[in-house]
Amino acid sequence: MALWRHKLETLTNDRWLVFVCAMWIQSVAGVGYLFGGSMSPAIKTSLGYNQKQIGLLGVAKNLGDAIGFVSGALSDVSPSWTVLLVGAAQNFVGYGVVWLVLFVAIFVGTNGETYYNTASLVSCIHNFPESRGPVVGILKGFSGLSGAILTQVYLMFNPSHDSSVILMVALGPPLVVLALLFVVRPVERSCRASSRSDDLRFLAIYGFCVVLAVYLLGVLVLRSLVDITQTVTTASGAILVVLMVAPVLVPFASVFLSGINNAALVKTEEGTSSVDPNEVKTLIERSDISPGKRRAPCIGEDFTLLQALGQFDFWLIFMSLVLGVGSGITVIDNLGQICYSLGYSNAKVFVSLISISNFLGRVAGGYFSELIIRKLSLPRTMAMSAVQAIMSLGLIYYAIDWPGKIYVVTIVIGMGYGAHWAIAPASVSDIFGLKCFGSLYNFQITALPIGSFVFSGVIASNIYDYYARKQAGTSTETESLTCTGSVCYSVTCGLMSVVCLMAMLLSLSVVYRTRTFYLRLHRVSKT
Repeated sequence: MALWRHKLETLTNDRWLVFVCAMWIQSVAGVGYLFGGSMSPAIKTSLGYNQKQIGLLGVAKNLGDAIGFVSGALSDVSPSWTVLLVGAAQNFVGYGVVWLVLFVAIFVGTNGETYYNTASLVSCIHNFPESRGPVVGILKGFSGLSGAILTQVYLMFNPSHDSSVILMVALGPPLVVLALLFVVRPVERSCRASSRSDDLRFLAIYGFCVVLAVYLLGVLVLRSLVDITQTVTTASGAILVVLMVAPVLVPFASVFLSGINNAALVKTEEGTSSVDPNEVKTLIERSDISPGKRRAPCIGEDFTLLQALGQFDFWLIFMSLVLGVGSGITVIDNLGQICYSLGYSNAKVFVSLISISNFLGRVAGGYFSELIIRKLSLPRTMAMSAVQAIMSLGLIYYAIDWPGKIYVVTIVIGMGYGAHWAIAPASVSDIFGLKCFGSLYNFQITALPIGSFVFSGVIASNIYDYYARKQAGTSTETESLTCTGSVCYSVTCGLMSVVCLMAMLLSLSVVYRTRTFYLRLHRVSKT
């Protein structure tokens, strides 16, 4: 009995259990991704909004998703459960009154996601400092996948009206967060020391991610080919829930199926585990500083937000994000209108497809950015520059009006946009440390509403409304009009293709400026 009690205590303090529970929270932390395909068409129809007004609502959504200074500051002084509880309350209040004060409510409701993201990322990146790329990629991946997950769960209940999706996002995510409130947190140092089995456990988590993505893609294809019954929809949703729960087998197997006491194993391996990269970086940069001398932190040390704001590298990453994610979110927020302009009546299929692509991009971005550091000793932002080049190609494909452009732009932009949110936060933690990561991360994601306002709220919406008025033969700006044909977004995609190339150049500048640091980090970690 005492042994099982000890096992349960070990499980509650296991960093892998925290990681899996954080994955579940992240799977409901992306309700904003439902806006482009599920919410905006219904709002446009029921309220008679034109595309510029829908674009402004998209900006409100992105502002709420990105203004995370409060959650970042709260994470510095409060336990994770407090951050999660505030996020759940905002989520409920915001989406619960969305029809009363639409703009403010969308901001407040989506802003609840920043608390979920902050608590999950800060907790897990402290628990896994030696595996930042995979951890950030997987967690942000589930956030990106939440649109597809919530859509499938929503369809399980056979809703009678599209507006009931708002009730689901008002109640569902807070319930999940409340259930996991006290589990997701940084664990004690002795409970999270690196072990040789980490690679195997990450491989298992990656396996679950791939199975989940393939399953959702299969359901998506089936829906697009045949009309399935409500019974099949309910069954597919139940299978999805099982697949979501499955990763908890990793921490359970680690604790209950191991013949070795976990605490003893950790103690034994502490002397042989890999050096914490944050400690290595501090050692590198402080090796030539005389004792007692105070000075500003160097690259790789712990920066405060104000200190980071004075660094050119910080602003290069930020501006690269503005251009890269601004282009990506423009496609995501306007996906419903893009589909309808091309004659596709079921935008939900493409919402799910871009959500799955977003998920895969985040998981793959975290994985490959880590490989770039470990195997090639190159800066992590090299991966971001490659992603931005691929996004540019996908956008120009749409602009040229080649066959299957909606599928190409959905997959390429979904994966490219997602990869940004795996690579950029991990890069910030590499260069500016972990101590104030919550504040640094939440400042970086303000790139989202800035890019959204410029590219979606101003450029894309105005070009769309211009062609809609031209096709209707009217100059009235207040009239709700619909644009048809690829011309509605081809000019926008062409402009954003150039913007992504500019983002690539900024990312390559960070690669050049930090190459010596990453090379030394690689050499020290090998010794």
